[in-house]
Amino acid sequence: MTYNNKDTDFLKKRIGIIGGGQLGQMMALEAKKMGFYLIILDPTPDCPAHSIVDEHIVAGFEDKEAIKRLAEKCDLMTYEFEHINTEILLQLENSGYKIYPTAKSLKIIQNKLTQKQTLAANSLPVPEFMGVDGREDMLKAGEKYGYPYMLKTCTGGYDGKGNAVVHSAADTDNAYNELGGGSLPLMAEKMIDFKMETSILACRGLNGQVVIYPVGNNIHKDSILHETIVPADIPSSAVEKATKCARDVMEVFQGIGMFCVELFITKDNDVLINEIAPRPHNSGHYTIEGCVTSQFENHIRAIVGLPLGNTALIRPTVMVNLLGEEGSDGKARVYGLYDALAVEGAFVHIYGKSQVKSKRKMGHITVTAENAADALSRAELAYSKITIREDDNNG
Repeated sequence: MTYNNKDTDFLKKRIGIIGGGQLGQMMALEAKKMGFYLIILDPTPDCPAHSIVDEHIVAGFEDKEAIKRLAEKCDLMTYEFEHINTEILLQLENSGYKIYPTAKSLKIIQNKLTQKQTLAANSLPVPEFMGVDGREDMLKAGEKYGYPYMLKTCTGGYDGKGNAVVHSAADTDNAYNELGGGSLPLMAEKMIDFKMETSILACRGLNGQVVIYPVGNNIHKDSILHETIVPADIPSSAVEKATKCARDVMEVFQGIGMFCVELFITKDNDVLINEIAPRPHNSGHYTIEGCVTSQFENHIRAIVGLPLGNTALIRPTVMVNLLGEEGSDGKARVYGLYDALAVEGAFVHIYGKSQVKSKRKMGHITVTAENAADALSRAELAYSKITIREDDNNG
């Protein structure tokens, strides 16, 4: 196999990924299609990305020496989630190591309060919010926003963890104690009476090129994403506002790679930014089969400096998450794969996690069809056929 000099320069690049879960796995699959050398850092020896990559540093995400070792082995690093020690990443970045999205942007985004403050300071639309330092501030938030309002931990929350609804002044102590009783920094946010929760994916390359994906309608169960329907059934005016938000976010944070902007669509079709994720996102899994270029391929293209791919939707698409069955805790086994794949247009992705736990993300289903209604009905049919739970033969 031969390449011209320019291609050879790209393919010599060694990519490091912090995290070897399903997002790291899907990044790695796309990077391998293009011939890149990959090294991951993950504490789990048999994590989903392990069998795909060239090297695996088995270490914790707070292990500064291990992260430094990864940086020294790579030409550039990326990551699959936000909850990383940014202190070591900033040190490495300041020493000349390439990290995308940047450690500087990650430090702002991984704290929900500084994230919202940065968005508000740049005139991007966000719900009303305030920092909370104890119960007294919670009562002030109730006076300011009314009840109920949302209390959030500023760091560490995901899939509904780190959120508590404050229903009344009498509920203050319960919510405060539920979120650590002052052990974690907190913020309060006005409750939004939204019509729809959506997300929009954006990708920015090293040369400043930005591409935007379609808006997806996100439906949650127990605060965990259940399904994403694309395109979202919202007016073109709301699509335009969401697209502008995505472009503005990429400029504010000078993002390199994939960003997901989660949005509320209000009753009058305005948009408010809920949260930002500086990485490929669960709600973007539909792009693998649904779009010309997946979010994972564009992420790799962006961080190595290749041209970004077409983000157009090929056909209406629905993605449904496959979670560990309620009560499961043990060796994972998939039941019903044959029947799920018998549904027309269904694609099943199993992440290869060896252990299943209740509501743990274990895979997803994607269905494309001529219209969103058909895609949704087929996706829900396929979903009804498949279960991931503890192996019946576990003992």
